[in-house]
Amino acid sequence: MNRERLRQRIKSAAGLKRLADFLIMNRVQTRPRWYVRMFAPLYQHRGRHSVIHGSVRMDTPPYRRFSLGRRSVIESFCCINNAVGDVIIGDDSRIGLHCTVIGPVTIGSHVHLAQGITVTALNHNYADPHKRIDEQGISTAPITIEDDVWIGANAVILPGVTIGRHAVIAAGAVVTKDVPGGTLAAGVPAVLKKRIL
Repeated sequence: MNRERLRQRIKSAAGLKRLADFLIMNRVQTRPRWYVRMFAPLYQHRGRHSVIHGSVRMDTPPYRRFSLGRRSVIESFCCINNAVGDVIIGDDSRIGLHCTVIGPVTIGSHVHLAQGITVTALNHNYADPHKRIDEQGISTAPITIEDDVWIGANAVILPGVTIGRHAVIAAGAVVTKDVPGGTLAAGVPAVLKKRIL
């Protein structure tokens, strides 16, 4: 039985899904259990000559995809989390110091994230005022960062955003809407400042 069919089978059986979640994820620490993390090199895809520094927190359970392309680097003190969606990073890309990436996120090739950037496709639901926020679950909307993108320090990329090829996001920007390729976006919330291509 292939991996995808097994995932679908577990998802469709509520009791089996709860058991698998319990065995894989530590609910208090919200990360894979230590014995799951031991086997991470067997289920993570790491391209040739890629580097993940030792201080990176890899919250990557085996029921979602994590893929790091050739010659790509994840710098020290980052957090990569694919617990609610796949994290795919292309070739020759660099995730800078202290970045957080929470899936589902697809990052292309030759993408450079400076330090302190948050890329999160996850949001907590809060619409029902009669329930605590932590009882209302989460929602996700995929983020796509196309090839040849530069994102400046401390920027925030929010759920559902697509950043087009050869775009630049200024330091400190909060990106809430799509950014077309070949443009520079800056501000809070980020707006297009000029075409660069």
